[in-house]
Amino acid sequence: MVRTIAALLLGLVVALATMLLVEYLGMSLFPLPPGVHFDSEEDLARLVAESTTGKKLWVLMGWALASFAGAAAAARTSRRHATGAALCVGAMIVLGVLLNSAMLPHPAWMTVAGVLLPVPIAWLAAHLATRRAPAPPA
Repeated sequence: MVRTIAALLLGLVVALATMLLVEYLGMSLFPLPPGVHFDSEEDLARLVAESTTGKKLWVLMGWALASFAGAAAAARTSRRHATGAALCVGAMIVLGVLLNSAMLPHPAWMTVAGVLLPVPIAWLAAHLATRRAPAPPA
């Protein structure tokens, strides 16, 4: 049980690191307009509203990649509950998407995709991470 909890925490850290890396790369691809301050909710809401579809898809891809990487790390680390740990990471990503969407006005399609994608992606990551290599021929 302790290993599963540790795996879940590791998965969340990996997911967060993945999301931050994707956001960092996104800043170079989609630079911020001048005068935007991150401490102003109005500026952030305007930034989301004025973002291109490409930037919105980039954020969605970040959520999906974070779910995959975090779930894979959790599944590989947990022994007895690999799929459960991975699905918990996916569920936490969904909660993060819902919180983000509550604070900033995202388009409906982005919120729906952000809620529907992480859990199946986490399941796929768990399935791929725990798949056994075929036994060598005798």
